[in-house]
Amino acid sequence: MVHYNLVTPVSEQDIRKLRINDTVTLQSTLFGIRDATQIHMFDHDRKTRFDLNGHAVIHTAPNVRKVPVSEAFPAGYEPICIGTTTSDRMERFTRPLMTQNGVRIIVGKGGMREGSAKAFKEIGGVYLAIIGGTAALETTWIEQIEDVDMDDLNPESLWRFKIKDFGPLLVAMDSHGGSIYQEVKGDVASKKEAVLKSLGITS
Repeated sequence: MVHYNLVTPVSEQDIRKLRINDTVTLQSTLFGIRDATQIHMFDHDRKTRFDLNGHAVIHTAPNVRKVPVSEAFPAGYEPICIGTTTSDRMERFTRPLMTQNGVRIIVGKGGMREGSAKAFKEIGGVYLAIIGGTAALETTWIEQIEDVDMDDLNPESLWRFKIKDFGPLLVAMDSHGGSIYQEVKGDVASKKEAVLKSLGITS
């Protein structure tokens, strides 16, 4: 297991070094994205003015406060609580995020499925898992909301966060076909019969 400190944007070469169970801390920029954002981008062909090439996105709809624009709050928003939502329901957007927008890293919780695993392997991407229930801690890793696009979808806008020491995050799906979720699924399946037998249950 190796720890990596990655400054976004990253290259495919950076991503191909990562293996499941490695850990990553992100620096510089992170984009917040959620269901409605991606529905508008990929179902309604809505374009963003942000360059996501080589960047990381996090599945979130943050709790923010509207404030006057200033040097400290250039987008006019103060972060209150920026947590992570479950990724699975956004499975169908992984490939277009990568092929159309150049995204390399997805941060979320709960994992993603076979379609995402295939896209990560073919294109060069990773899924970084964060522990659920750590929104307060995550918020301390975000220094500033630098900008926002598609703000009519608020809170499911496309957010650009300035981050520092965002992590450590676990490499849960890598660009080589590795997935801790599939490993756990396999372990459960292999032990199921023995557990049922010990309980006197036959499948």
